[in-house]
Amino acid sequence: MTQIMQTFEGVHADQMYREHILDHYKNPRNKGALKNALHQHENNPLCGDEVDMYMTFEDNNIKEVSFVSQGCAISQASASILTESIKDKNINAITTMKQQDMKELLGIDVTPMRVKCMMLPLKAAKMIIFRHLGRVTEGDEHD
Repeated sequence: MTQIMQTFEGVHADQMYREHILDHYKNPRNKGALKNALHQHENNPLCGDEVDMYMTFEDNNIKEVSFVSQGCAISQASASILTESIKDKNINAITTMKQQDMKELLGIDVTPMRVKCMMLPLKAAKMIIFRHLGRVTEGDEHD
């Protein structure tokens, strides 16, 4: 059975999503450290990806969010796309995000080998929020 991809002005949907990922990889949004922000460092020892996420809060909303990362296109694009998505959002919406939510943000089905790369920025974001809420303290994150 042949699967027919939807097209937009003659461009296959999977190609548009790949271009979306590459755009965020080459031109990341919200990249850079924030001063006076909560910070979380996460890494994927299997591939060497690293992300540092920064957040400030106003009430229970994310006021500012940024990142610094190094690694594969998926992990860096995920960080860029995630920061765009969660800025000004209520923290409860972020703490309930799961793998499927990240796949939808990226617009692609990542291979099992790349799931940890995709999830790394979300893991860092959730850890910051949990620390903000007092659910974990710095140093307890990786127990």
